[in-house]
Amino acid sequence: MAQTKRKAKSKSKSKAESTIGLKVKEQLKKIFLSSQGLPIVLTISIIGILFVLFRMKGVELNYKITSLNKDIEKVVVEGKELKAQKARLLSIKSLTKMARKYNLSEPKQHQIIVIP
Repeated sequence: MAQTKRKAKSKSKSKAESTIGLKVKEQLKKIFLSSQGLPIVLTISIIGILFVLFRMKGVELNYKITSLNKDIEKVVVEGKELKAQKARLLSIKSLTKMARKYNLSEPKQHQIIVIP
């Protein structure tokens, strides 16, 4: 008997809760679909969508910036390597080696022209 009374009470509570829930839903529909509520809902929705779009664009730009920074680092390293190669090729040892290879000799005094 006690169980049947509990079941009856729980059924009456659930019926009362469902009727309250229906009333609340109807009131919310009236508010949101009214001439005052609809613009508010649309405004909030548009602001939310714009927020997400701007965040996505920000993340995309961060990826591009990171990629460009990596490219800049590569170019800087390549520039340093090229400067080092230039220094090696213009070293006295390398120049004398090339001069012997191509049978070059030191210029005579009358072959030197000084440009002021």
